[in-house]
Amino acid sequence: MSPTDPEAPPTASNGDAAARIGPHPGYISSSNQYASELKIRRMLRENDCDPAREDNYRLQGVQLIDTVRQHLNLQPVRTFDTACTYFHKFRLNFRDAEYNYQDAALASLFVACKVEDTIKKSKDILAAAYNVKNPDKPAASDDKIFESPGKIIIGLERLILETIGFDFRTRYPQKLLVKVVRSILGREAGESFFKIAYAMSIDMYKTFVPIKRTTFSMVMALVELTARMTGQHLDAVKEFAARRPQYHRPAVLETMLDILDLYIQYHKSTKVGTQFDLNRFMDVKIALNTELEKDFISRHMYHCSRCENEDPTTATPGSTTSPTATSSSWPGDLSMRRTARGQDGTMRFVFDPEAAREEQDTVAPFFNEEYEEYEVEVEEPIPAPRHEHEGGGRGGYRGHGHGPRDRSDYRRGGSYGGGYRGADRHYRGRRYH
Repeated sequence: MSPTDPEAPPTASNGDAAARIGPHPGYISSSNQYASELKIRRMLRENDCDPAREDNYRLQGVQLIDTVRQHLNLQPVRTFDTACTYFHKFRLNFRDAEYNYQDAALASLFVACKVEDTIKKSKDILAAAYNVKNPDKPAASDDKIFESPGKIIIGLERLILETIGFDFRTRYPQKLLVKVVRSILGREAGESFFKIAYAMSIDMYKTFVPIKRTTFSMVMALVELTARMTGQHLDAVKEFAARRPQYHRPAVLETMLDILDLYIQYHKSTKVGTQFDLNRFMDVKIALNTELEKDFISRHMYHCSRCENEDPTTATPGSTTSPTATSSSWPGDLSMRRTARGQDGTMRFVFDPEAAREEQDTVAPFFNEEYEEYEVEVEEPIPAPRHEHEGGGRGGYRGHGHGPRDRSDYRRGGSYGGGYRGADRHYRGRRYH
């Protein structure tokens, strides 16, 4: 190639060719506000979570958030909603062996306080959690025992921000719940009804419903389930739902059944569970299951039994390991995050999935590796066959000394008359002259 060739690569001062290497495009991760039941189960299976232990950690973590929130007098329920949402998303992306669920719960509350403008220091949250467990020996927030746990909380804060993709949007069903109850029952008549529905909305955050359903679906499920449990105003609730075009019956049924599973399995660990008899919850669940079978509605929306049994797809060069790859699950998905850390690129968080997809389509052609396959015929000479000579008679050649009477020692002299079996021993092989 001549130096004047326009397609020649640029040369350095010493005459060597300089490679055209640009900056790494990095990796794109877009936020995801919702997840299906199938996706949640698959993420738990990828993390090797024990179902019984996972339920206990989830309930205890949410209970710890609620207890510490009340101890710190964080009256806005928005902080509780946000903290529980971050806690659920964080636990879906990390294995239980990588962190302590109590630290994750307190770190989620710490981040939620910043997001909802109810700022509390990490040591204040740790001191409140310590005083709740040890009421006889309270400790101040400036105690030295909180220095090491405070660093852990700050370290988990960064992981939580990566998990949510720096997308701080959450849903607050309590605000809409007040409006719906007043619209159906009025201000005075719906006071006792609202107390039960409000307590049920707190219990709902012990399930994965807040990351699965919209605000309206959650509120309508709470209102209808409260009406079924109390046996009051059920017809008025159905009339109100029939006038709303955004009402989706399968989503409401799935939400109510998820909440009922919580009350039946963990009856004493909830606020509303202790107010009603267990048989009442079971009767309501049977009625809802009958409606599912009658209308041929699936228990979980977007459920596929074949997809649930399949193994998760492994990373391929065209998916998470490719430059500008986008995450199809949570922004801080475990495989995506660890893949990005092992590469030279930078993980970027994009809120708009359409913008992320458009950027990926624009950049992808520059990183496609094209190959040309062709066949080449090569003539190879056929080697001549080798003929072995077979000797005859007493002095004949017997093929490398492997005859039936050859007992030579291969350790020293081989099989041609030089055999040696150690000192003071006679050679018993044959000599060939």
